Amino acid sequence: MSENPTKHTKVLIIGSGPAGYTAAIYAARAMLKPILVHGMEPGGQLTTTTDVENFPGFKDVIQGPWLMDQMKGQAEVVGTEMIQDHIASVDLKSKPFKAVGDSGQIYEADSIIISTGAQARWLNIDSEQNFRGFGVSACATCDGFFFKDKTVAVVGGGNAAVEEAMFLTKFASKVQLIHRRDSLRAEKLLQKKLMENKKIEIIWDSVVDEVIGDNDPKNVTGLKIKNVKTNKIDELKIDGLFIAIGHDPATSLFKDQLEMDNEGYLITKPESTETNIPGVFAAGDVKDKIFRQAVTAAGMGCMAALEAEKHLSE
Repeated sequence: MSENPTKHTKVLIIGSGPAGYTAAIYAARAMLKPILVHGMEPGGQLTTTTDVENFPGFKDVIQGPWLMDQMKGQAEVVGTEMIQDHIASVDLKSKPFKAVGDSGQIYEADSIIISTGAQARWLNIDSEQNFRGFGVSACATCDGFFFKDKTVAVVGGGNAAVEEAMFLTKFASKVQLIHRRDSLRAEKLLQKKLMENKKIEIIWDSVVDEVIGDNDPKNVTGLKIKNVKTNKIDELKIDGLFIAIGHDPATSLFKDQLEMDNEGYLITKPESTETNIPGVFAAGDVKDKIFRQAVTAAGMGCMAALEAEKHLSE
C-alpha cells in the first residue's frame, strides 16, 4: 500500500478524453478543485485518431492527440489536479465515495464523474493479438495510410465496418470485407455506396480463423478464413487486417454498483448524466453508444460538471 495519505476531493473525475477534460474545466472554474485520474495513455480514443475535421472551432484539419493535449492543458490551467493512476476499485455504497488506485492511493470524493470511455472490440484470437500494431489494427483512420497500394481486409458488418472499408479504398488497392452472415447490418445508403465501390470485395458467411505473418520483421502476410456454413478454410493474401466489430464500454469497475444496459453502458436519467446513485455522473462513450463523437462527449462532460456542482450545493 502507498504511504500517501487519503486524497479528498469534491469532484473526482475518472478517465480522460473529451468528456473527462471538459468536466474538469467546468468543475475547476466552479472552484470545486477537481482531481482527474487518468491512465498511462490519457486522452481516450481521440489519441488514436489523426485528422479531426469535425470538432467545431478549427477551420484547418487538426490532430486528435494535439486536441487532447490542448484540453488537458486547459483543464490544468484552470485548476484541475491531474494524477496518473489506474483506479482498481470503487465503493459507491456510502459517502464520501471511495476509489483505490493501483498505486495504493485512496481517493475520497463527494461526487464522481465517470468518463472511462469505450475500447474497440477485438476477435481475441492469439494470432490477431500477436500482430496487433504490426498489420492488425482497429482504427482505419489511424493506420490506413500505411497500406498504400496494398491489399487489406476488414472484419465486421455494421456501419463502422462499411465506413472503414470505404475509407481504406483511399489508400489500398483492394479491400476485402469479411462478414460472418449473408447480409450487412449497415444502413442501406452505406451498403449501396459499398456495393458500387469497385475496390471492395465482400466475403460472406466467414470468420477469421488465423492471422498469418512473418516474425522478423513482424508483419501480416495473409489470413485463414473459415466459412461458417461449410467449415471450409481458405487462405487470403493480405497486408493488413482491420477489426470493426464494435466497442466495449470501460465499466467493469462499476459492476453491481451502477445500473448498466445489456452491453455494459452506464444508464443515466433522461436529460441528465446522473446515474442511479445520486452524486455519481457518467459522461461520454461510457454511456453513449449512439453518437460517439468528441463534441457530444465534451457536451456531456460539461453537463456532468454542472450537475455535480448543483448536487454539491444542495
